[in-house]
Amino acid sequence: MRKTLATMFILVALSAIATDRILAQTRPVRGQILISTQLPSVSLEFAKPFKYVGGHSFVLYEVANAEQHFFVDADKDGRIKRMYWVQFEGYLPSNSHVYDYQASKVVNIGGLEFIADASARNLKANPGRPDSDGNRARAFLTSKGYRLGSDDVLTQRLVHLADQEKRNELMIIYLEDLSARKLTAADFAPGGKAADEWKGISKGLLERATKNLKLTQ
Repeated sequence: MRKTLATMFILVALSAIATDRILAQTRPVRGQILISTQLPSVSLEFAKPFKYVGGHSFVLYEVANAEQHFFVDADKDGRIKRMYWVQFEGYLPSNSHVYDYQASKVVNIGGLEFIADASARNLKANPGRPDSDGNRARAFLTSKGYRLGSDDVLTQRLVHLADQEKRNELMIIYLEDLSARKLTAADFAPGGKAADEWKGISKGLLERATKNLKLTQ
């Protein structure tokens, strides 16, 4: 059977994971709490349904260090219903890049400002680069015995710029499987059968993303 493009990307990312650096305990996890002592110095506590399944670090696109951690709410077969993907990222000293987000919405979590945006996506239709952080995330979860319940998902992205130079960031992505709603990402596109519901859906998504997360500086 011919492999789909998305599956091929996952296989490439899985191969890359084999050479990832083992996480030094720079940002340890104790129970439900992820602790960061730098860029930024915060503790992130996740509600009990979310289980910590591990983390890894790598160089992203040869320009930035990235460290990912995952807390998932999954069934007994490893199908993920919802999850948090936490990523600490910073550009390497060898370049002068900065993070430049167009902020349409900003929220305050634990005293820190986060740029917030939500989307409905079909991951098979939009797999991204094989070496993207998204494919690395999905491949890591696959290696731990977890998989998304469907290709159609809701995502709430929260980004905090951790320094004045805008070269380091904390990104938190809250993701939900859309299949439980019997909807697809295309249903929320202009002209889709649920397009008029997006404002309420995205509002509820942000509320759930922040409800199950406690940030302490």
